[in-house]
Amino acid sequence: MDIVKPDQGNRQRKVVHIDMDAFYASVEQRDNPDLRGKPVAVGGSEARGVVAAASYEARNFGVHSAMPSVTAKRKCPDLIFVKPRFDVYKAVSLQIREIFAEYTPMIEPLSLDEAYLDVTENLKGMDIATEIAQEIRAKIKAATGLNASAGISYNKFLAKMASDLNKPNGQAVITPKNGQAFVERLPVKKFHGVGPATAEKMHRLGIETGADLKGRSLDFLIEHFGKSGPYFYGIARGIDDRQVKPDRVRKSVGAEDTFMVDIHSFDPAREGIQPLIEKVWAYCDANEISAKTVTLKVKYANFTQITRSKTTAISFGSLTDLEEAVTPLLQAIFPVTRGIRLLGVTLSSLERREVEREPPQLRLFV
Repeated sequence: MDIVKPDQGNRQRKVVHIDMDAFYASVEQRDNPDLRGKPVAVGGSEARGVVAAASYEARNFGVHSAMPSVTAKRKCPDLIFVKPRFDVYKAVSLQIREIFAEYTPMIEPLSLDEAYLDVTENLKGMDIATEIAQEIRAKIKAATGLNASAGISYNKFLAKMASDLNKPNGQAVITPKNGQAFVERLPVKKFHGVGPATAEKMHRLGIETGADLKGRSLDFLIEHFGKSGPYFYGIARGIDDRQVKPDRVRKSVGAEDTFMVDIHSFDPAREGIQPLIEKVWAYCDANEISAKTVTLKVKYANFTQITRSKTTAISFGSLTDLEEAVTPLLQAIFPVTRGIRLLGVTLSSLERREVEREPPQLRLFV
């Protein structure tokens, strides 16, 4: 089907960010009625386990993703741990993308549970992006039984920020008229793309809000934040020219975690890095991407850091392949003379993976 193209000219972009609500935990609650209405954490319950996702009932107790399991259990003694089922999450994700494809081919997945959609020109010929978002959320609910939230705006940054405003099971719009004012009021620590370390650096520089960020010159931001400077300069003014890129292969995909207690031995390090391995592989698997290079990042208690990489002749074909590549890299750094405060896993040399397609009548949009 061709895209319906209403009036061209100077048209304002319409970007929708769809974000599934507590995705992994909601799938588990959907599939097991005994878990509904109860605090659920997806992840390992072992002493050095980590929460991969938490239901909203668990979040009410302060439980969140990347939290050590022992901390989560202390906050919520009745917390129920469920082992992750990434094959199921991927299958549901593909169902959701099939719905997206009814509206636009301009789909940029960020992970299994969220994506940007450019609906400026769309397959339904609909003019109002909020109505598109409402329809998509209703279809996701009907097809999967799961709730999704949405943000609608004129660029990716603001659409992403808007999707958090009325969670769970809601949506919000940030218009060109109120975009700048919204950003100015927002604490920089809540900006998408500003992690804890960057937020702390901004605070040391006296930058607490979007208005403070807007008050700094481009030269100042480049001096202190390098290549990210122009991006921060733009979003402080509600400007983000990044396009929704449906077919992009990222240069790399990575995940990292800072531990509340420094790690000194291999077993807890291996336990702590497992969710990171699963997270990066789930992204690759969902997007039919593979990689030939894996890099381990280690940051010690004194903030010094090292990286160790391995490149293979053949792309990693499974989660097990990736685990078998990461484990020796991790083993090689032990014994350590100081505690480890952060571990990270990054895949690079990414390429599209050749996959065997199902018959056309069964084929899901990928």
